[in-house]
Amino acid sequence: MFQLTSFKRRACLAAWAIGASACLLSGTAQAQTQNATHFPTKTIRLIVPFPAGGPTDIFARQYAIGLSRVLNQSVIVDNKAGASGAIGSLEVKRSQPDGHTLLFGTASNLALYNLMALKPQYDYLKDFTTVAVVGGSAVVIMANKESPQTLKALIDQAKANPTKFRYGSPGQGTYLHLSMERFLLESGAKIEHIPYKGSGQAKPALLGGQTETMVDALGSALPLHQGGQAKILAIASNKRSSLAPDVPTVNEALGIKGFEAVLWNGVAAPAGTPKAVIDILAAATAKVLKDPVLVEQLKQLAMEPTDSTPESATEYIKDEMARWKPVIEKTGLRIE
Repeated sequence: MFQLTSFKRRACLAAWAIGASACLLSGTAQAQTQNATHFPTKTIRLIVPFPAGGPTDIFARQYAIGLSRVLNQSVIVDNKAGASGAIGSLEVKRSQPDGHTLLFGTASNLALYNLMALKPQYDYLKDFTTVAVVGGSAVVIMANKESPQTLKALIDQAKANPTKFRYGSPGQGTYLHLSMERFLLESGAKIEHIPYKGSGQAKPALLGGQTETMVDALGSALPLHQGGQAKILAIASNKRSSLAPDVPTVNEALGIKGFEAVLWNGVAAPAGTPKAVIDILAAATAKVLKDPVLVEQLKQLAMEPTDSTPESATEYIKDEMARWKPVIEKTGLRIE
């Protein structure tokens, strides 16, 4: 009798605990939804983990202007460069998960970091929530005026003189660095890699002769090409760009079929950010990317916006991880 009564008492207590937990969870969800209806309540900080002046920074600033207009709230861009995007990414990871601190990143820090870092300090899929993949620009190989002026001539000379040429990139372990190493692997040439802290620093080195070539995004490289200061030798795309119709694809220039690389950009928030807030940010981002003014601005920068949802964007990033993992293994690239 006592055991049965004791069991009933425990059952009642357990039922009460479950009910209380359900009420608590329900209350938390309602609180998050209520908070989301007032989001944003203060200035949004958009952290760009690369220096000012590069393709990611240019895109981020255009995006920030549009997001500010759609949400009727100030959005400031904060460049936190270093460690191939890890420094800025970590700052966002450690920030309050309320949607007021966002990460505007690239494949380098969103998809490649965990695959390449010897001692990764974050796991993107665990530590962040994707808002959207917002678009990007095709990768190009560029040379200064003193270097060979065709991709074939560059590769032929590099093969004949394995220590003669150097190429600049925005940093060790970045998507652009990996793209160039993949190209060199497939072409059979050797060109020394010189990493810089962003495209903004790699360009002066190219023009000053510290490097003979450079890997960059089309949108960032186009002004130098159009101004005659440097020449884009090839674009890593399956077709030529309408903004640079004189530039051949890698396949046309060297006969490497299927060589495509797009420096894409994405927006993410810290893990734990309420879904209602993520949905607001995603809907606002979709509006920003459909704005004709922004679309035209991006077109002039050879950047193309992309439609996505938080779910489809996350799947895209997973696919990119799977696509580049074998390349990383073949090249043996790793970052400290």
